[in-house]
Order: sequence, then C-alpha cells, then structure tokens
Amino acid sequence: MKTRSTPDPQASWFAVTVKPQHEKAVVEQLQAKALDAYVPLYRAKHRWSDRAKTVELPLFPRYVFCRIGSGERSKVLTTMGVTSIVGFNGKPCPVPDEEIAAVKTMVRSGLALKVWPSLGVGQRIRIREGAMAGLEGILVREKTSYRIVVNLELLNRGVAVEVDRDNLESVAYRPSATARPSNDVTATFRAIVASNHPF
Repeated sequence: MKTRSTPDPQASWFAVTVKPQHEKAVVEQLQAKALDAYVPLYRAKHRWSDRAKTVELPLFPRYVFCRIGSGERSKVLTTMGVTSIVGFNGKPCPVPDEEIAAVKTMVRSGLALKVWPSLGVGQRIRIREGAMAGLEGILVREKTSYRIVVNLELLNRGVAVEVDRDNLESVAYRPSATARPSNDVTATFRAIVASNHPF
C-alpha cells in the first residue's frame, strides 16, 4: 500500500459514494494511489439452508471515507467504482476527524455493531472505562439493552454498540484534574436519552 511521503495538513475526510458491493475494492484502489481511505466493517452471520458463515460487511453500504487534499479530487473521482464525493450545492462537505475517529474506535472494540438512524439533540453520555473509554454519543434503549450511538451527520446515519449502563456517565460530569481518560477519543456528539433513567 502506498502512502503520502509527507502528510497534507490541508487534507480532510470526505464521504465517497461507490457502486454497490464495491466498497472494499474502491478502498484498495484509493490506497494504491497513496490516499488515506477507510471502509468501516462489521461482522454478521449469514445463514444458508445448509450452513452459516460469519462475513464482514460495510457499516455504510455504498459509502467509503477518504482523506482528500488539495488537487486530489480527480484521483478519487477517476477511481473505478466511485460515483461521487458527498456534498451540497456541488461542493464536497468534509466529515469531522472526530467522527471518523469515533467510528474507528467502535470498530476496533470488537463489540457487536449496528447501524442506527441519526438522532436529534439531547443529553450526551460518555463511556468511562474499557476499549471505548472517553467516547461520547447517544444513549438509547432497545428492549432490555442499552446502546450508545455515534452520529455521522453528513450521512444522516449512526453506528450503535451495546454498552453496560453502569459504565456510563453524563457528559456534564467533570472528573478531577488528576483523572485522565484511557484514550484520546474526546469527540463530542449530539445525544439523547431514550429511557426514563436519569444520570
């Protein structure tokens, strides 16, 4: 895989639309062009009549993410399988670094992920400990379990992962000056509490 000889400080993450089932192939081609590209994947069990198999699928079908610098749009748009760069009024719109970092943290956690509709404004919560310590997002309740949802506002979608409610705290809480989170994920996201249990 090629990489930039020197990082472009002006480069930003963008959502790139691709043809159906071309997510992995497009990322490989973008990386071969020395671009930083990413497709978040999750594991799902597919059942056939005679067997079951665990497969990796894109969290956001028909979307990949690419860090694009000045003069690099043509490299992306001429890649086989790419259809467009997401934007408004003909202008590409960047995805905040914090949102990409949060999704990567959730994928690396190894926990079961679920794509979730983007939700509105509400109370924010934070995970206190573990692989996703410091991650902020939306607390929702689904039947008997709780999930934290991180929004990708540009795509109007989110990623949800089941969490232990006892490992959560309100973002309004501020730890002592000596306390430090176990990782550098400090992104802030809009949140809503979909249960009647106050913090």
